Amino acid sequence: MEEGYDRKEIQQRTGLTLGVADVGFDVAQGEILVVMGLSGCGKSTLIRCLNRLIEPTAGQVLIDGEDITVLSNKDLLALRRSKFGMVFQNFALFPHRNILQNTAFGLEICGMEQAEREERADQALQLVGLDGWEQAWPAQLSGGMQQRVGLARALAVDPDILLMDEAFSALDPLIRRDMQQELINLQARVKKTIVFITHDLDEALRLGDRIVLMKDGRVVQIGTPEEILSSPASRYVERFVEDVDKTQILTAGGIMRDARVLALPSDGPRTALHKMEKESFYSLFVVQRDGTLEGYVWADDMGRAIEQGDKQIAAHIQRDHQTVGPDEPVSTLIGLLADSRIPAAVVDDGGRLLGTIVKSNVLAALSAGQSDHVATAPETAADRTSEALS
Repeated sequence: MEEGYDRKEIQQRTGLTLGVADVGFDVAQGEILVVMGLSGCGKSTLIRCLNRLIEPTAGQVLIDGEDITVLSNKDLLALRRSKFGMVFQNFALFPHRNILQNTAFGLEICGMEQAEREERADQALQLVGLDGWEQAWPAQLSGGMQQRVGLARALAVDPDILLMDEAFSALDPLIRRDMQQELINLQARVKKTIVFITHDLDEALRLGDRIVLMKDGRVVQIGTPEEILSSPASRYVERFVEDVDKTQILTAGGIMRDARVLALPSDGPRTALHKMEKESFYSLFVVQRDGTLEGYVWADDMGRAIEQGDKQIAAHIQRDHQTVGPDEPVSTLIGLLADSRIPAAVVDDGGRLLGTIVKSNVLAALSAGQSDHVATAPETAADRTSEALS
């Protein structure tokens, strides 16, 4: 490997397979990091190196700054019990134990008293929506429910890190999608650090805060779903993402523009009109001093306000604008902008204006897919009519 031979050449020369090579990445606390690639790319080998189910032959695995590759077997076992939970593609439930007993198995191995471990197991089952099924047997549960038990078993030990290896791959498509949403909802509550292995790009894009894309044991790109879609690092990555429905992945926050020129409710109509004329705008968003969006005003209305002798624009603010959050998918924006002369306003949870989106932003994102193209995309006449709002 150090001499530059690739995976295939190494296998031909030595009969050995290069499982993982030159892989390096950080995982932030509370992040879902998805590792994906085709079968045989090394992703399952990689996740087993993280808790030394497979021994790395070189490199380091740092957990909170501690290199676990140098730990003794005793210390490694203690670390696994306190830090890691693992969920496999195979549910691996004991058929002779009920659901509560299966969930509590890890705690039993740790030597926890029965009353305490059953209480912890019961709480974990509630987290995954299986309260009431404690006394059922695995054979009485559907595949999706059995996988929830596997997830509850991992959560019961309250690990800092969840390792999930193709956890939903054996499920039917509809059940699989339900489990993906279940994991998203669960993560919002428990905020675990999760490394999730999959070969399914749609699953990776839906779940991942970031994605590590692998080929032949090596990393070819690391990035957010939007970065992977909009700026593929190689032809290999392009082929992965070419059939993805970008309208479901790209978000308002990823394609919005800064609101460069704004008005305040206390502005006079001449001030607002001057701001529009300077930028050749026909309208302006109006915000409070803390950035909270009030609405927008039209140039024609400002002209009439001047004729009427109005001193402020407050009475002329329109409030029929569309607002979306930064995580809103582009698919929603298409409908909002289709018949509207007004750009969509992107606001945070407090109603503060973050940016705006006109039709050309959406078209540029879906066609070119490059962030620099989005920023300089040519505008339609409808966009120019309300450019001030962006």
